[in-house]
Amino acid sequence: MVTGGPRLAEQRRRDLADAYLSGAGRYDRVRPGYPAAVADWVVPAGARRAADIGAGTGLFTELLVERGLTVTAVDPSEDMLAVLAGRLPGVPAVRGTAEETHLPDASLDLLTLAQAWHWCDHAATVQEAARILTPEGRLALLWNQLDVSIPWVHRLSRIMHAGDVFSTAYRPVVGAAFDAPEDLVVHWTQELDVPGVLDLARSRSYYQRAAPALQARVEENLRWYLTDYLAFAEDATLQLPYYTHAWRASPRTG
Repeated sequence: MVTGGPRLAEQRRRDLADAYLSGAGRYDRVRPGYPAAVADWVVPAGARRAADIGAGTGLFTELLVERGLTVTAVDPSEDMLAVLAGRLPGVPAVRGTAEETHLPDASLDLLTLAQAWHWCDHAATVQEAARILTPEGRLALLWNQLDVSIPWVHRLSRIMHAGDVFSTAYRPVVGAAFDAPEDLVVHWTQELDVPGVLDLARSRSYYQRAAPALQARVEENLRWYLTDYLAFAEDATLQLPYYTHAWRASPRTG
């Protein structure tokens, strides 16, 4: 009885994560990218080989490629990796997960998880990272969050069932194999029109796993909030405030 709750929670996490096995085109159109400053901060000096885990359609992978790294994209979704191949045709793609990447031992200078840490088994992911990173390598975790400290954005996130992935006080546990992680927060904005915000809601796992009646209610509430309550024109460009929270940690030596 006491273990039923955690098992159910784990099954729910896996079910929601499976929503991203399809819908890659829309995901790529409306999901926010990442500030260049975050990529600059997580890439260690002299790094040559990297893997982006949970790479999706390559939104963060592209920034690593732009910085001259040889990058392997790892994701469980063929649909996502097909879009990534169109964006980054020279990047090798591997079907895998953060817990089982299928990458060689000590083969990477950098391992990144962008918007993927909350879908992972953290202990297994850290163990896999320690296996495939070189002793001088780096593990980097990062995620985008709507800035819900702004009242209208907070209400928007509730209607979309976006919420916060993690609280601002959250600190990832990377285990004894890594030094204590350092963090960086970068505030920025994404531009989307009203249909784009609707598609942003549709791209989320909650919506994709909801019944059609609930999906329709989310869309109706969201359209009312944007066009009636906030009085945005249908073709208006919204400035969606985000922040990216990034963490970096190196393997512990000695």
